[in-house]
Amino acid sequence: MRQFLIALLISTFASAQTAEAPKKDDPVISSQPAAAMDAAIAHDSNSLTIPAGSQIPISLTQAISTKNAREGDAVYAETTFPFVLNERVIVPRGTYIQGKISHVERAGHGHGRAEILMHFTSMIFPSGYTIMLPASVENTPGAENKAVKDQEGTIQQDSETGKKVEDAAKTGAIGTVAGATAGGLATGGLNGARAGAGAGAVAGVAWALLKRGADVRLEVGTSIQMEVQRSITVDANRVSMARATP
Repeated sequence: MRQFLIALLISTFASAQTAEAPKKDDPVISSQPAAAMDAAIAHDSNSLTIPAGSQIPISLTQAISTKNAREGDAVYAETTFPFVLNERVIVPRGTYIQGKISHVERAGHGHGRAEILMHFTSMIFPSGYTIMLPASVENTPGAENKAVKDQEGTIQQDSETGKKVEDAAKTGAIGTVAGATAGGLATGGLNGARAGAGAGAVAGVAWALLKRGADVRLEVGTSIQMEVQRSITVDANRVSMARATP
């Protein structure tokens, strides 16, 4: 009996040695990191990058004017042409663009020009897939008498100096005639007409030069070249889903 128990203990100990934990180089264990790496590679292959500096044509879907716009107001637009990179459509036409107005300045009385600054903050694909944007206005090919004055994308109304001078001359001439007539009627003489003409000319020129300058107004459908300021990663699968959405 004692010999039987000793033999049983030896057999149990040998079985425990045989059933030790697998080593690190065991193929079952080592395949797990490899599987995780393969999954990561597969995930990366579904990622597309919109490089910084990319320009995407968009169109405003609501009018904007410095006359009534306020900082923080929303801006709505949509892409007018597919953005293609390496023969793949990354941003389909009809993708919604949302942004906000960052700065508004109306033209002063007799000086200064109206300007407006907006930034684009999100891109909403037709399927609803949404990515965050850091983008600005690069150019406004669809806006007349306006230009982008700095790298931030500030849209500024063209100078009206020449027009103001012309208006002042016309208004001054009208004021001269009106003043001369009024002065002549009041005094009944040449001196009164001369004094009235001078006063009328001064008043007319002052009125023309003190008029507020034109506002920046961007109509519905205005074409804007949007520039992406920082590289953006998008999911290729969700982009393809967006393209398939009617």
